[in-house]
Amino acid sequence: MSTLGLIIAERSRDIGDFLVGRLIPFRKKRMIGPFVFIDHMGPTQLGPTKYMDVDQHPHIGLSTLTYMLEGEIMHEDSIGTRQRITPGSVNLMVAGKGVSHTERTPNDLRNGYSFTAHGYQIWIALPKSMEDCIPEFHHIEATEIPHWKEGSANFKLIAGEGYGRTSPVPVHSPLFMIEIRNTSEFELNTKDHLKGEIGICIVEGSIEACGEVVGKGNILVSKVEDTCKTLIKPNSHLLLFGGAPLPEERHIYWNFVSSNKEKIEHAKKAWEKKSFPMMENDESYVPLPN
Repeated sequence: MSTLGLIIAERSRDIGDFLVGRLIPFRKKRMIGPFVFIDHMGPTQLGPTKYMDVDQHPHIGLSTLTYMLEGEIMHEDSIGTRQRITPGSVNLMVAGKGVSHTERTPNDLRNGYSFTAHGYQIWIALPKSMEDCIPEFHHIEATEIPHWKEGSANFKLIAGEGYGRTSPVPVHSPLFMIEIRNTSEFELNTKDHLKGEIGICIVEGSIEACGEVVGKGNILVSKVEDTCKTLIKPNSHLLLFGGAPLPEERHIYWNFVSSNKEKIEHAKKAWEKKSFPMMENDESYVPLPN
């Protein structure tokens, strides 16, 4: 999804073992493991006259992971993919050396009725050795995602490895993304279950960490491997993500991510000249931002 017009709040605060912020990247923490960007889509009402229409735009050097909670999106890209994205399924586009794509409300949902669209699109930086790989697209059905229950909490391993399990979503560096929903208060234990940096995105409800209650819409970033006790308050919904940091700094310009600034400059010029890989059956075009 294009980040054109996205406002990233700079506010962040320190509560002990955690940094708390609205989104990544934010001022004190630019990445969490290999994760470089989180776009919270909605929840918003679409239809009967307003729909999602993200025109053709480019990516390099990253994988985009789309995870819908409600609503559906039609994904199309320059490598010929046409995939309907449904709630609970996981969709991973590996941009590599360059791919362009669109995201739109499916035609059959433009029927005069309203519906809720709610989800997350996440950018995962590729290792330096894979930044120029051939683009790929992977769709994993919701039924294929590992899930289990601990006490009052239901877990889903959306991507990567954690809690002794491995997701079928193909990733390219050590990472994890986990969804948790609980009914009654639940003590979250990540020690020895997750490796690397840890981010906690509060979709609904709240958690108590280091003696402070933090509510929905915030992301907590663990500063230590063995964090203080984390209590998930009743009827909450969390996304945990993180992993091993990449050794090199990542540069970000618009939809381009790379360890090499020259590759970003090359991608910018290619997009302006439309020599970038383009879709065959879509003439839409999001201009390079000034």
